[in-house]
Amino acid sequence: MVLSIKEAIAAVAATGQPYEVLEVERDGVTNREFKNSPATLRQFFDLARGIEQTFLVYEDEEWSFEDVMREVDALGYALVHHYGIKPGDRVGIAMRNLPEWIVSFAAIISIGAVSVSLNSWWTEDELDYAINDSGLRVLIADTERVARAEAPCERAGVNILGVRLDELLPLAPGVEHWKDVVIKGVVMPHVEITPEMDATILYTAGTTGFPKGAVSTHRAVCQAIMAFSSSAAIQAARREPGEEGSGQTPCFILIVPLFHVTGCVTVMMSCFSWHFKLVMMYRWEPERALQLIQRHQVTAFVGVPTQSWDMLESPNFSKYDTSSLTTVGGGGAPAPPRLVARVNDSFSHGSPVLGYGMTETNAYGPANSGDDYVTHASSTGRTPTIVMDVEIRDENLRVLPACESGEIWMKSPTLIRGYWQRPEATAETIQQGWLRTGDLGYIDEEGFLYIEDRLKDMILRAGENVYSAEVESAIYEHPSIHEAAVFGLPDERLGEEVACVIMLKHGKHLTKAELHAHLSSRLASFKVPTRVSFTDEPLPRNPAGKFLKREMPRIYFS
Repeated sequence: MVLSIKEAIAAVAATGQPYEVLEVERDGVTNREFKNSPATLRQFFDLARGIEQTFLVYEDEEWSFEDVMREVDALGYALVHHYGIKPGDRVGIAMRNLPEWIVSFAAIISIGAVSVSLNSWWTEDELDYAINDSGLRVLIADTERVARAEAPCERAGVNILGVRLDELLPLAPGVEHWKDVVIKGVVMPHVEITPEMDATILYTAGTTGFPKGAVSTHRAVCQAIMAFSSSAAIQAARREPGEEGSGQTPCFILIVPLFHVTGCVTVMMSCFSWHFKLVMMYRWEPERALQLIQRHQVTAFVGVPTQSWDMLESPNFSKYDTSSLTTVGGGGAPAPPRLVARVNDSFSHGSPVLGYGMTETNAYGPANSGDDYVTHASSTGRTPTIVMDVEIRDENLRVLPACESGEIWMKSPTLIRGYWQRPEATAETIQQGWLRTGDLGYIDEEGFLYIEDRLKDMILRAGENVYSAEVESAIYEHPSIHEAAVFGLPDERLGEEVACVIMLKHGKHLTKAELHAHLSSRLASFKVPTRVSFTDEPLPRNPAGKFLKREMPRIYFS
């Protein structure tokens, strides 16, 4: 008999199993934790030593796990003995997806320092803010980011270690070449690291104002890595008797930035920890992704829904062999049900997957996949998970029953410890071990979690609540739509009116009247957008793949 999800989780988490779970109280908060998790990230990295199989593929380069670890040791030695970095010091990484990003991350954390991930899209002013906010000692950056960060680093007294710099260009004061500083053949310095020490600062992808630095301990990131890995064991426990897995060697493709929590923890650290091959993309290009999937027999495609959509929309999609893919999906934004169905129908072995995680949870959260996703396409997955509890609360913090909407709260050992030097923001967001997500949703009677929208993105029209995700889902059902974003515009009489911006597929045409007719049969009249703008360009997004809705009224309706 096939196990239910609850039975599978209980079996995987049972005493004596690799993913055995214990209830642990820390600082007055009780969580379920993985008993057998490494205590620190350095222990995870050390598991890769001596392994000669391919880890990283980048353009024409191939790096084995041992190649990476030799470089990690060399950089760790240089950070300690050349730059004087001590445990707790912050070292920044500002570059596109390159092998040296991963080496830098592992080396910084292995010497007890804190890895600070800086957005590679940031301007000089934004870099200046983060460099000073985090109190960096050293910045490791590629050519473009070196140029942007030279002045801020000089003002702050921060040294720069340059990656893949043009040999012919003169170096500014305080900038050194990687090849001149990172010398192989040395031993990683011995440093005492504890699970409660800070390991990472990832800046949240805010759409307005300055971002906050989300700080995670070694324990939190280690628990997240174990949690992602446990999902495969849970799926295996639910298979029919005699039913085998794919039998393919796991291989991920990196299609999101490493400075984002999905790229860093969900994808890169999973591969580093469990010795999977990782095919790296410098930037997202659907056609290039299809080429790499075919060439390297990629099994896991993890990104934002837009990237799955882009791949399916490629005019050459059918020309490529994507049969190696077993999972296609990711997180960062709800996926329209129509996209879920398309993924399920378009890949011979690929199953749609959606995860609901945040920077503040180290990307971990409820996830939906397989038959559950096809039958519950609007849900982000079942609750509770193996190490996460989820509640829906109203404005008075009262826990709501099934099917009632409220704010989503999550509790897990994967949570950040807080925001860097932001005690008030930390206290507002994390309360008694629970994270206030700022998302609005509900849990149905089966335990499936549904995200209706960001609380701040809800449109209040003449006293009626309109949730953008619902309207966007209906818009995407039209075959001419490529991208759509729904948001509120101020209205003197209504308070807010519903607005949307639409990018059509190439060669397609759609009028406002035709859109209205399409939506009128799917939505209540007050939910149908009254302000519509069409554009030929992709809609603006932040690096995490989320729409910059706060910018759209100015861009499209000013």
